[in-house]
Amino acid sequence: MTQRPLSGVLTALVTPFLADVDKIDWGGFEKLLVSQLEAKVAGVVPCGTTGETPTLTEDEQLEIIRFTVKHAKGRTFILAGTGNNSTHDSIHLSKRAVDAGADAVMIVMPYYNRPSQAGLLKHVELIGKAISVPIVLYNIPHRSAVSLEPETTRRMLEVCPQIIAIKDATGALSYSQDVIPQLPPQISLLCGDDPLTVPLMSVGARGVISVASNLYPRQVMAVVEDMEACRFAEALRKHRLLMPVYRALFCEPNPQPIKAALAQKGLMGPYVRSPLVEASPECCQRLQATLSAYEAG
Repeated sequence: MTQRPLSGVLTALVTPFLADVDKIDWGGFEKLLVSQLEAKVAGVVPCGTTGETPTLTEDEQLEIIRFTVKHAKGRTFILAGTGNNSTHDSIHLSKRAVDAGADAVMIVMPYYNRPSQAGLLKHVELIGKAISVPIVLYNIPHRSAVSLEPETTRRMLEVCPQIIAIKDATGALSYSQDVIPQLPPQISLLCGDDPLTVPLMSVGARGVISVASNLYPRQVMAVVEDMEACRFAEALRKHRLLMPVYRALFCEPNPQPIKAALAQKGLMGPYVRSPLVEASPECCQRLQATLSAYEAG
């Protein structure tokens, strides 16, 4: 288990592909990891939504987790995305991620089959009984089609003592404001939407699992560090400067824009796996203009 509450900036890593998208770009992935380690992010999240996990095979997911462990273990927190819409498969992959050396696993609420709140509770309870590493819950209703309710969250904390954090990607403040007062000090809530980092931290979130930090880790960290130090005016100033970047990075389905932005920086190709498509020319133009303006100050 972690020695202190999970906090700061954790980067939701993209999965770089070669032009032949059946192949992972390991060189690009290593460059991405190096940039995160040099920035000293609090953690990295391989195989999350931004990593295009639905189109990865199980073997690829384990390869990515092992690669991350090889290059980053002991230098930053490794939170592996291992949840899907099958409890059996989530347990199986979580066990393999633990064996591969992940520090914790992130469990998304099951998508497509739309379980009830009782079903969500049972899903997490069974996973918790099967593994011993820390667990981060991932609430993202606009992708999973089910919303983890505050009362269910409270009950999950009772039946699954390994839970150390909750990623709130609901896109609003209401869930966090209901949940945070119920959390014991050792359990943190993390923002799951870059544009809401400052608003959610203002009501008690302890950091962000960020897409933008793939590109600008130090800049996203500066906002979070200012919020943690109660330098609210400075945090808000930096956050507002980043808002056009956030809007551009989410102008098309994630991770199309962030991959295009990283490609513009020469860090990897823009390639995504179908059914996603590469960022449109309009998106690329917007990104280029927005990033240039941001970097010009």
